[in-house]
Amino acid sequence: MDTQLLTAFIEVADSQSFTRAAAHLHLSQPAISKRITALEQQVGRALFDRVGRGLVLTAEGRVFLEEARAALA
Repeated sequence: MDTQLLTAFIEVADSQSFTRAAAHLHLSQPAISKRITALEQQVGRALFDRVGRGLVLTAEGRVFLEEARAALA
C-alpha cells in the first residue's frame, strides 16, 4: 500500500478536515480527496462518514487508522 495514501489518511483523521490536512502536507485539497478516495477503493470500504462539512471515521476507519499508524511506524 502506498505510504502517501496512508500519510494522507492519518492526517485527515487527526485533523478531521481535508483542508487542514492538505495545508499540513503542502498539497491541494483535491489532491487529498483523491488520495482518500483511492485508499477507500483499495480497502473496499468507506473510511470516513461525510457529515455536512465535517467528517467522522467509520468503525472500519478507526480500525484501519491503528493499522496505518503501525505500518508507517
